[in-house]
Amino acid sequence: MGKHHLGEFEEIVMLTVALLGKKAYGFGIIEEIENRMNRSVSIGAMQTVLKRLEDKGYLDSEFGEATTSRGGRRRRYYHLTNSGISILEETQERRMDLWNAVQKLGFNTQ
Repeated sequence: MGKHHLGEFEEIVMLTVALLGKKAYGFGIIEEIENRMNRSVSIGAMQTVLKRLEDKGYLDSEFGEATTSRGGRRRRYYHLTNSGISILEETQERRMDLWNAVQKLGFNTQ
């Protein structure tokens, strides 16, 4: 892999951002992860990882429109960058290499 690698939570967040598409904002990402992974996620942990992924160049963000239902506040929406897509593809390849190697040894996951 290149300069950076993905931790498990970073990978889950990035995959969730990809899954949600244009609807990927902080709390929405948390809800999706909690529903799909049966895993509790704090807003602080989410904010930290989203910032870190932006710093690494894997995510970009932009503010949406202000809404009255949010008291005039705007949501920050996230999307994958080309670098983010590339690192996810690399990560998937590495994981599949490991799974394939383990299965060749006769390890049965079913």
